[in-house]
Parts: sequence; C-alpha cells; structure tokens
Amino acid sequence: MLSHFIITIFMCGDVMTGRGIDQILPHPSVPHIYEPFVRDARVYVDLAEDAHGPIRKPADFSYIWGDALATLDREAPDARIINLETSVTRSEDYWRGKGINYRMHPENIPAITKAKIDVCALANNHVLDWGYAGLAETLQTLHNAGLKGAGAGRDIREAEAPALLEVKGKGRVLVFSFGAESSGIPESWAAAEKRPGVNLLHDLSEMTVHTIKAKIRKVKRQGDIVIASVHWGGNWGFDIPREQTEFARKLIDEAGIDVIHGHSSHHVKGIEVYRDKPIIYGCGDFINDYEGISGYEWYRGDLGLMYFVRMDPTIGKLAGLRMIPTQVKRFRVTRAAKTDAIWLRDTLNREGKQFGTRVELDEDNVLTLHWK
Repeated sequence: MLSHFIITIFMCGDVMTGRGIDQILPHPSVPHIYEPFVRDARVYVDLAEDAHGPIRKPADFSYIWGDALATLDREAPDARIINLETSVTRSEDYWRGKGINYRMHPENIPAITKAKIDVCALANNHVLDWGYAGLAETLQTLHNAGLKGAGAGRDIREAEAPALLEVKGKGRVLVFSFGAESSGIPESWAAAEKRPGVNLLHDLSEMTVHTIKAKIRKVKRQGDIVIASVHWGGNWGFDIPREQTEFARKLIDEAGIDVIHGHSSHHVKGIEVYRDKPIIYGCGDFINDYEGISGYEWYRGDLGLMYFVRMDPTIGKLAGLRMIPTQVKRFRVTRAAKTDAIWLRDTLNREGKQFGTRVELDEDNVLTLHWK
C-alpha cells in the first residue's frame, strides 16, 4: 500500500543546449561568440563531427534527448528537474570579460519541452551570459512554454522563490535553486531588491543555512518533498570539500531539505544518503557540446546518469534510487554500453565508499543505490 504514495523524481546534471547544440537545432542563434580562442559556435559542431561523424542539421527538437525520451516514458516520473545551463535569448549584450557565453535561440525552447521537463534550475554560471536583457527573455520564454524556473529572477524575491509542483494524489514537490561562487558565478550576478540576478550563496555558513531555513518554513507543509538544487564547485575533480558535506547535512538537519540535487562538475561524483535523505554531490553533465575537446578524458565527461529518486512523502525519506547510464555522442543522449556502465559503477563505488554507499549494476545496465 505504501508504494502507491511514492513520488518519483527524475533529475540530471547540466543541460547545456546553447552554443554548439543550438547551432544544430531548427532555429540557430547568430553564431558569433566571444571566447578567447573560439569566435564561432559552429566550431563546436565541427569538433563533434570530427570525433564521431556527421550530425544531421537541422536536427529535430527531440534529437538531443535521444534514448532518454523512451526511458522517461517507461519510468514515468512524477517530476522532471534539470539544471538548464544556458541563456535562452536573442540578446547581443554579452557579459564582458566572462569568457564563455552560452545562448540558445528562444524558438528552440521545444528542445526542452520535448522531454516534458517540469522545472529548470537557473542559479548557475551561464543564465546571465547575455546580460540582464538575456535573463529577462530567458524567464519569459520559459514561462510562455509552461516551464517552471527557480533560482533566477527579476529581483531577489523572485530568484529565491521555489518552483512548486502538485503531484496528483501524492503531494507537492518544491524546488529551491541555489548557486555558489565556487561554480564560477560572478558575485555581481546576485539578485537584489531592485536588481535581476540569481539566488547566490555568498558562503556555506551556518548563517546561510538559517536564512534558507526561514524561507522554507514559510512554504513547506507536512508531506512536501523539498529539493535543494545546488550549482557548486569546479568542473573537474572527484574531491568533495568538507564545507559542502557539512552544508548539505545542515540543510537536511536544520532547514528541512529532503533531497540535494548537486551539479556543476562535468562528471558524476559520489552519492551520500544522510538520515535517509539523498545527497547527490555532482550529477555530471547530461547534454553538452564538449565532444572532440581533449584534456580531461580520464573523468569521462561524455558519460552521464538519469537519476530516478523515489521519495516517500509520508515520512520524507528515500525509498530508492535507480540510475540509467548514458553517453553523449553526436550531441545526442544514448544508452551507455556495458563497459561504460561498469566504469560508472566502479566510480560511484570508489567515491561513495566514504559515505557508506554502493551501487549494483543489473543485466539491463541499470544501477541501483544501496546505503547503510
């Protein structure tokens, strides 16, 4: 009887549909970009094609999700949450001096809605790449498409507000989105009373935890599942700083958070289950345009996971976590080969050992989390 009330949440890491990805979609942005070494977004398409072969152009909106769409249909999660790491805009007002500027054309927004995404976390280091005009158009485009956003807004009140999902017959899911400066978010991007921006974590202190607790207490009801979607840390490296583990645990102990959805690392990181609540420190990238770029192959940034988190809202505890291994090839998500799934299994077991978690890989290439 209890399983009837389980809420299943799909989560993944960075969905970076700007730059090269945007260029293969039906409505590509003007291709000029302002990076130190690359001035045309189409260069990233060329690199991917050199690595793995031709990409049809224009690709239909569902192309980039590839095998993930059938998996989502089969798993039928109650909520679908991504970190949307791009500005969605026609703006030409790029953020000077930042170096990397991600942009997807607003008419390509069906590339997100095709996967029936519910919530886009926006407190990241690319949502303001094309200035305040770009942020305003991003927010409006998501709203017009029926997508809920969290973590960025026209002022601090909007940036701090959670996205709220009603799960019929089961309860509510609330998603708060936070971004840390350690992920590359400029301090000047912080939303203020009369300034647009992101919900920036200026530090991971006890005071910050208390501030978040006060926000959550205003909206959380009995039976709600509250998710903290946090963009933090660097792009590469398996190490999880002590301040992150302490902050995540305090969000659970003191602020009433039930699930930590961590991202920013371009590869998967260790998973902790603390007081029967999951802490995914780094989901890894899910969709990006990094094919053909060398330098960090050891981290296997081409591999990702579809996380299906099962929460029991009656007690606010983790009921199970299944993960589907994926690989991006020719800008398209595919099911990972067995050898790659084994690599992910071994990596999660190595990195999860410190937290008392391990995963098992079944015959269908599905990973299941076990915890003490």
